[in-house]
Amino acid sequence: MANIPVGTKGEQKLLVTSEVAISFLGLEGARVLSTPHMIGFMERTCRDTVFPLLDPGHDTVGTHVNVAHLAAAPIGMTVTFSAEVLTATDRRIQFRVEAWDEKEKVGEGTHERAIIDVTRFATKLAQKKS
Repeated sequence: MANIPVGTKGEQKLLVTSEVAISFLGLEGARVLSTPHMIGFMERTCRDTVFPLLDPGHDTVGTHVNVAHLAAAPIGMTVTFSAEVLTATDRRIQFRVEAWDEKEKVGEGTHERAIIDVTRFATKLAQKKS
C-alpha cells in the first residue's frame, strides 16, 4: 500500500463564481459559496494531496465528512482550501480540512477517505448494476 506520512499537506484555491454560489435567496448581493461546493472542494483537496503518493492504479474515495460552514464567502472572493493528513492506516486516511476566504475562516472539520484499487472498484460496481 501507499506510504502517506502524517502531516502531509495540500492546498487549492477557488474563485467564488455564480457556478458555485447559492441563488435561492433572490438577491445577487447575497450569493455566496454553497455548502455542498465548499465540502466538495475540501474533498478534492484531500484527494489531490495524497494522489501522487498512491500506488499506480489506486485512488481515494470519500467515506466520512464532518464539516462546519462557519462564514459566507461572497462571489468574487478567493477561497483557499487546505488539507492535512492526521492519520493514515492501511486503507483509511483521516484529514483536517479548512477553508479561508480573503478575510476569515469559512469552514473547518475532518474528512476520511479510503484507498481503492480503481479496476477492482469498477468491477464491483459493474456486478452491483447487473
